[in-house]
Amino acid sequence: MNTKLYVGNLSFDTTENDLQDLFSKQGPVTEVNLIQDHATGRPRGFAFVTMATPEGAQSAIQSLNGAEFGGRALTVNESRPRENRPGSYGGGSGGGSGRSRRSY
Repeated sequence: MNTKLYVGNLSFDTTENDLQDLFSKQGPVTEVNLIQDHATGRPRGFAFVTMATPEGAQSAIQSLNGAEFGGRALTVNESRPRENRPGSYGGGSGGGSGRSRRSY
């Protein structure tokens, strides 16, 4: 069973290949997803790495959480499901004071 890991506090110079190489030392890696800013195309400083086995995931967490990589101490833990944030998509009234815009 695959286990998805959150990897935070990455240097902005880190590539998906760098992460693939780093995590494959702990076990088989099935996917690396370096999150990028849509507007600038630059990395946002975190990624998700999917390990092929639970043993590989635990080894990666134990070995790499707090370890220095690219001049920064990594944060590595099991990814949690994305939570719905209120107001992030649709809904809402768009603001305003509640008063009529016309003056009579």
